[in-house]
This record gives sequence, C-alpha cells and structure tokens, in this order.
Amino acid sequence: MTLDPKTPILVGTGQINEREGGVEPVDLMVRAARAAAADAGSARLLELVDSVRVVGLLSWRYRDPGALVGERLGATVRHTGYTGNGGSSPQVLVNGAAEDIAAGRADVVLIGGAESWRTRTKLRAQKLRPEWTVQDESVPDAEIMVTDVPMAAESERRIGLDRPSYVYPLFEQALRLSAGRSREEHQEFVGGLWSRFSKIAATNPNAWVQREYTAAEIATPSADNRMISTPYTKLLNSNNMVDQSAVLLMCSVATATKLGIPQEHWVFPQSGTESHDTYAIAERGALDESPAIRIAGARALELAGIGLDDVAHVDVYSCFPSAVQVAANELGLTLDDPGRPLTVTGGLTFGGGPWNNYVSHSIATMVTRLRESPGAYGLVTANSGYLTKHAMGVYRTEPPAGKFRRLNVQAEVDAQRTTKALVSYVGTASAESWTVVHDRGGDAQQGFLSALTAAGERTLATTTDTGDLARLVAEDVAGQRVAISEGGQFRFA
Repeated sequence: MTLDPKTPILVGTGQINEREGGVEPVDLMVRAARAAAADAGSARLLELVDSVRVVGLLSWRYRDPGALVGERLGATVRHTGYTGNGGSSPQVLVNGAAEDIAAGRADVVLIGGAESWRTRTKLRAQKLRPEWTVQDESVPDAEIMVTDVPMAAESERRIGLDRPSYVYPLFEQALRLSAGRSREEHQEFVGGLWSRFSKIAATNPNAWVQREYTAAEIATPSADNRMISTPYTKLLNSNNMVDQSAVLLMCSVATATKLGIPQEHWVFPQSGTESHDTYAIAERGALDESPAIRIAGARALELAGIGLDDVAHVDVYSCFPSAVQVAANELGLTLDDPGRPLTVTGGLTFGGGPWNNYVSHSIATMVTRLRESPGAYGLVTANSGYLTKHAMGVYRTEPPAGKFRRLNVQAEVDAQRTTKALVSYVGTASAESWTVVHDRGGDAQQGFLSALTAAGERTLATTTDTGDLARLVAEDVAGQRVAISEGGQFRFA
C-alpha cells in the first residue's frame, strides 16, 4: 500500500511528572518535547517543528507560550497557537493538526501543555510569586485555536453553581436515581469504579498517584479523604495538585521517512469528531445523558470504518465518576469489563488532572498501548466544562482505509430534545437532583438543587438552611416538593 506522503502520524510522545517542583510550565513543556523526540528516535524532529500549539494554562500567564517553547528548543517556528479553557482542547488540536498536515499547511506540529499548579499553590500559601518568564507587550498574543468553554449560564450563575465539583454531583445523583440504587449502594458502586481506575494508575509509570485504592478507601469520608460535595469525597474528584506536562509530536509520513523514524513508532489518527451539549445545564434533556457524546462517538467510529467491538483500548474522560458513567452509557461501553478498562492512564484523580491538559496525557499513553498491540484500535474521549464540549479521536498503528476524517456533528446534536429552563422561577417544584457542599471541617455548607415544575420545566435553586441541608444529607429527597423563592432560594414544602 502506497501512502500519501502528507498522511499525518503521531511519532513521539513525552510525559513529565515534576515532583520536586519549582519548574515553570514552558520549561516542563520543553522537557516533555525532548522526551517526545527521544521517543520518536529523532532529535532532529524538534529542529523541524513549524507549528507549536499549546493547551491553555492556568498556573501562569504567557502571551505566547508556543513561541517560548520553540525558542528554547531551537526550532524555526512559523506558527503558534493557544487554546482557551476546556479539557477537550488537546483532542481538538490533534484533529486540527491532522487536517493541516494532510493539506500541507503544516509539516511538524508540537501539541501539548503543562501545569505547575502544585508549585504555584504552595507559593501562594506563602504569599510568594514565582520568578517565571514574563513576556512583555511587544510579544503578540498567540492565535486562539480553541475558545473557552462557556461555563456561566445565568441559571447557574445566579445561585453560585459555578464549578465542576458542584455540578458533576448533580449528574451523579441523576445516574443513581435512574439506576434505582440506594445511596449506600451507589456510594459502593462509584467507589468500585474509581478503584478500578486506581488499579490502572498503579501500573502506569506516568501516573501521578501510582497506588491502588480499595472501593471503601475511596468512597468513605475520612480525615485524609473529606467529603467535598455529596456524594463525592476528595478521592472522587479530579486531582489538580500536580506539576505535569505532556507533549505530542505529529508530522507527515514524508518527514518521518526522511528522518528515519521507525514505522513501529507511527500511530495514525483515523478520525476525529467534535460537538457540544447545551451550554446551560438547566437546558439539558436529562442530567444523566449526553446526546453530544452519543452522536460524536458513533460518528467517530463510522468515519474510521469500525464498530465499538473493534476498539481494543479506551480512555474515557474521567474528571468525575458521573462523566465516565454518562460517556460509557452513551457509547455502549461496559463499566466493569476487565478486558477493556475505561482508562489507559488511571484518570484525572490518579493519573493526574493538570487542568486542561489531561487528554494530552491520555493520547500519549494511548500511543504506547497501540504500539504494544499493532493493528488494534484505540478510542480517546475528551470533555470540557460540565459535560459540555466533547471531542473524540480514533487511533491505530495502521493507516486509515482512506484518509483521516474529521466532522463537527453539532447540527445533529442540536436536533435532540432539550428542557425549558426557568431562570427566575418562583413557586413549587419537585426535587430532581441535589448535592451538598461541605467545608474543610466536614460541615454541610450549601445545598444545590435541580427541580422540575409540573410542566416539566427545570429550575436550579440553592439553600443554606441548616435543617434543609441536614435533610439533603440524610434522606433520599427525589420527587419531594420544594418552595422556591425569588433569588433562587428553596425550602422543603
């Protein structure tokens, strides 16, 4: 089979865990890039990088981090790009780079990101600012290749429902109710799911936490594993207290051949898809579903010319257990299949959750798995926001039957059912899903509620009343009546 010389391939990956701390993000990326070139078997590859595309950073602000990475690698970079916030960005960047290489718009593309969040947090606690690189205003801002995921719908903003650790528990409660489990049964269930993720991390040399936890250790609150927002303990949350970097090197078949990169190092992107669910949580058709995941996943497999049974390796985006369950349900994956675990990395709790850049790590690890099993297919899913924006990628050590294919499936997603959201509802409604936020001392602090009116419309509400908080913690309140006042406060009716 004669390959088009412009066929895009992943040829090198590098992952860094900086446990000593103190290293700024661009330097972590440089180290990961050198590791990726060594993985490809070609130091010259870095000299030929013509595009550097960096996943949005939170631990430090650079005007153009890609330019710094290129300079420190000694590459003559013609193009730099940057992304807004969102965990789906790495897969979107791979999809775009594959298209650009195939079209001849780029030849060697470096994709990656880094976070020195653990270091930054420690310094902030000491009221210190790191002495890291500052680019002055003479440096133009990099091109924004992926925009921020919207996370501030008025229905959520007005009641302070403003972070993933508050929202994903609402999805979890909805999953529990749909499955018909008691609270105790479901806590054991999610503990078991996350225990299986920790088992994978324990064997992943690039995981931040290389230890297997039992279901009870994960699901049971303790001094070291406090309750964050019911039913999620700390070990059921993404772990952003890491200093990590991952870099992917992509190029054309022609360049890989010229540089003598062994073909057993080549991994071909087969297909990629993108989509998003409603930006407002209150407008979702159901809190335990994602039409965007279902449709984007199905189309990614179709574009690759395969079915789900053909996929040997999977990494499902895993910021919280509810994200994994919803994605697995929509894709048709089994949650406890020992022959096909839902992660190759260990997920964002144990593999490490460097904010927007986790999927660079999952793609890098997938490349390793596929090289170890030539001819097998791998599927990577990526998620931004509150199960909001999604990107899928199918990979294999063999070239695609035709060429890499990419599709935005938003038009199909937009045709799916949604729910009317009532932003400023006053009246009675029935409890649909809920969570209680706990402070560091373990006390219930604030409750959030999703409620449905008699007409099936959804409204979001909150409470700080101690009696109602105690009820939310102790009881299964699904379907119980609540009275919602102006401003979004609720009391049980």
